[in-house]
Formats: sequence, structure tokens, C-alpha cells
Amino acid sequence: MKKIILLFLLFSTAIFAQQKVATSIDTTKNKIGAEFKLTLKTEVEAKTKVVFPKLKNIGALEVIASYPIDTVKKNDRIELIKKYGLTQFDSGKYTIPSIKILIDKKEYLSDSIQVEVANVPVDTLKQKMYDIKDIVKTEDTIGDWWKYLLALVLLSGIGALVYWYVKKQQKKKIEEEIYKTPIEKATSLLNTLEKKELWQKGEIKEYYSELTNIARNYIEEAIDIPAMESTTSELILGLKAASVKKKMTLTQETISNLERVLKQADLVKFAKSKPLDFEITEDRNKIQKAILTLDNAIPVAIVAEEDSILNEAQRQNQLKLQLQKKRKDRIITTAGIVFGVIVGLFAFFVVTKGFDYVKDTILGHPTKELLEGEWVKSEYGNPGIIIETPKVLQRIDLSKSLPKEGMALIKEMQSFAYGSFLDNFYLMVSTYSFKEGTTIDLSKSLDGSIKMMELQGGQNMIVKQEDFETKEGLKGIKGYGSFSKIDAITQTSTKIYYEILLFSQNGGLQQIMLLHEEGDLYANEVSERVLNSVELKQVSN
Repeated sequence: MKKIILLFLLFSTAIFAQQKVATSIDTTKNKIGAEFKLTLKTEVEAKTKVVFPKLKNIGALEVIASYPIDTVKKNDRIELIKKYGLTQFDSGKYTIPSIKILIDKKEYLSDSIQVEVANVPVDTLKQKMYDIKDIVKTEDTIGDWWKYLLALVLLSGIGALVYWYVKKQQKKKIEEEIYKTPIEKATSLLNTLEKKELWQKGEIKEYYSELTNIARNYIEEAIDIPAMESTTSELILGLKAASVKKKMTLTQETISNLERVLKQADLVKFAKSKPLDFEITEDRNKIQKAILTLDNAIPVAIVAEEDSILNEAQRQNQLKLQLQKKRKDRIITTAGIVFGVIVGLFAFFVVTKGFDYVKDTILGHPTKELLEGEWVKSEYGNPGIIIETPKVLQRIDLSKSLPKEGMALIKEMQSFAYGSFLDNFYLMVSTYSFKEGTTIDLSKSLDGSIKMMELQGGQNMIVKQEDFETKEGLKGIKGYGSFSKIDAITQTSTKIYYEILLFSQNGGLQQIMLLHEEGDLYANEVSERVLNSVELKQVSN
């Protein structure tokens, strides 16, 4: 029995030993930012499920790498190796705590390890120091020529499109003239057809189509036969019937010549027949002669005077409508060309100047107008501040906004401003003369200006401070940063950037304050120009 218990204990101990997690590290001392490699090993049966944790930090060390698990087969067992890359950016001694590993849902702990992170020694005697090199401008291998080429291509394309459209419309559209009689119309159209010289250019099909359409249109208008919709055979039969009904005197030769030309036209249009030049001329003459013969054969109807006046009025009305239509077409064509040019110019400036510039130029932008307007150089306050501004600054009274304790120390105060704190651009120049014995602390003065902005609605103030020196060598401080401004009506928040210059001379304080919407490129240029122009009148002691 003791042997069995002893074997059981040995077996249990063996199992425990096999499932123990071995812990090691590649080094216990490293430099700041260098990697420690922590290795965890465990040997288990092949079917055992082992889970290594996913960690972002192990103790005070950051996990910068979690390496894939390596598997090593050992007979019927496997060894799992998991590595973590750790680092720390502060020097000191740190303990890597135990890590929980799940083996068949049971927790096992790794060993804790002590490591040290050391500073990186810097020897400025061995490492040579070099001056900062000037900025070297690289050559622009491409340049801006492609922008102009693109604009030229766009304008050319638009121009070609407009030209093609107008030409197509003119070609498709046959302006119908208003004539007093069908014979006058037919004669005029025949003369126009000859001037086109279609068949001389090889456009025989188009020539015969127009020639027969003139004849058919005349017959339809003068004799009241649906000639445009009839076949050649139907047209000839209808013409014969109409001649009997209207008592028209027509010879067989006239009808035969007309029929021959119509059939010739059918062959040209549908069978691609090509008549000889003299045949084309003869067909044209036959059509003209047939139309004249038909017109002479139509009995003359006596038109009442009232009908004549009515027909003339209708003709004048049609002529008026036609002129209006032509005028409308000209306006549309002109508007299209103008619109195309505008679009082309818009595209050109968008490519060369940018969309925001074009938008601000067309729609207007308040700070852009300030930047491009006529600037004024003036002197304000005492001690005087000479400054260049986009507008003349107006005198304002700040006495009511300052605390009584502060006003008690001030002997003289002058303030001038453009805009207001509620606007998205504000410029203020102030000078103060204090009573004797008053000590001026520029940093505290800056704090006072910041508090004033907070009292007027500024929130989430970010304040930075640095020294500032004018071109004349007068030293002061510059406060700058940003804050949020809430619109009282819309309750929307706007990010405002500010800059404050403060100088102290012989018991006096000079201040320049600029506020504008953050991200306004035009306002940035305005601010830069204003601050670069600052000149201070030096006060003698």
C-alpha cells in the first residue's frame, strides 16, 4: 500500500513538473528603449490546450512585440515556447511580475524577474558638434506648366464642344421661309438646292432626296394631295385623280416626266443607283418644269378681300414667330458659349490657385478682403505703438471692463481696436501708464489678459509664452495659444487662435492683441504682417 501511495505521489509530482512554466529573459540589464525578450516555456501532452495571454503591458514594462508560439515535438509530448518583447523609456529597476498561463483551463504562474533599465551615456567630447545647415531648395523638376496645359486642354475642349453643337444644330435645322404661294416657295428652294452643289460633291442621295421633297411638298400644298406620305405610284394616281376633279389640264408628258424623276430618286435612295451628271441635270429641269406646269394648270380661285387680308395677317404672324425663334436660338447659343468660357476659366483658376481661393474670391471672405485691402500705418497710444493694420483702429473705452483695483494703479490708459471679441477677427492695441511705485510683471499682465478673455466667454484656454524682440531691440513677451468660443445663438463652438505682445517701458505697458479663427489662412497672413510691422516709441528714463 505504501508503494502504491509513493508511486501516486511520484506520478503526481511528475505531472506537476511537466506542466510547470519555465521563465527566462535574454538580459536583466538594458538601455532605455531597448528590448527585453521574455521567454515562457511549457511541456505538455499533444492534446493539451495552452493559452498564453495577450498583454499590452507586463507590470511597468510595455509589450512592443508578441511573437508567435514555437512548437517543439518531444516524443509523444510537445514543448510550447512563447516570447514577449518588452521595453521601458524611464531608467530604474523594475520587476516583471508573474504571468498567468492557462493549461487545460487551469492557471499556472510564471516566475517574476528583476530587470534594470539604464540611461544612455552621451559623450559630447567624442561626438563632434556641427552647425545647423541652411535650408536647401530642391529643384522643381515638374513645375507648374502642366496646370496651364490642363487649363488649355479644358478650354479647347469646351470651345470645340460648343462649336460642334452650334454647327450640328445649324446643319440639322432648315429654316423654313415664309412664302406667299407654294410656287414661290418651290422655286426658291430649287435655287437654294442648286447653290448647295450637293451632287457635285458626291452627295447624290441627299440631292435627290431634297429635290423630290420640294416637288412632293409643292403638290401637297398646292393640290391638296398627301404627297409626302405617299409612294411614287400612289402619288401619280392621286395626281391624275386630282387633275380630273379640279379640272386641271395636264399632258401625259408632264406626268410621265414627274414619275420618271420620282422613280429615279427611289433607285438612288434605296438601290444606291448613281445617275450620270447630265441625267441629274435633266431630272432637275424636269422637276422644275413639272412644278411650273402643275401651277399653271391649277384653276385660279378668286380670293375674297377679307381672306386675302387674313392670309397676309397669318403670314406676318408666322414671320414674327420665326424671328422670335431665331432670336431665342441666338440667345441660347450665346449663353452656352459664355457659360462654357466661364466654366473653363473657373476650372483654370481652380487648378492653378486652388478651389478655396476661387470660392473666396467669388463669394468673398472677410479676412481675405482685409489682407488684400489698403493697409494703414499709424501710431497709437502713449508710449506710442507704430503699427500697420488693414483698417484704422477705433478708440475704445476699457475702463468699465477692468477691476477697480487695477484702475486705481493706472494713471493713463488708451485702447484702440478693430472688430470685437465676438467677431472671428479682432485686433486691439493698448497702452498704460502706471502711477509711481507700480511694478510691472509682464507674465502677470499676460495672465490678466487671459482672464479677461475667459470672462468674455473663452473656454478651454491653451496658453504658451515665449520671449519677443522688436526690430529695434526692445524685449517683451509673447503669449499665444487657442481657446473655444461658444456662439450664444447657435450654441456652436469655434476654435480661436490668439497672440498677445506685451512690452514694459519706464513704468508703462504696451500691448497688442490679435484674435482670429483657427485655420484661417488669410487671417494668419494678416496677423503675421501686423506683428512684423510693430515699432515701439522708446521712452527715455
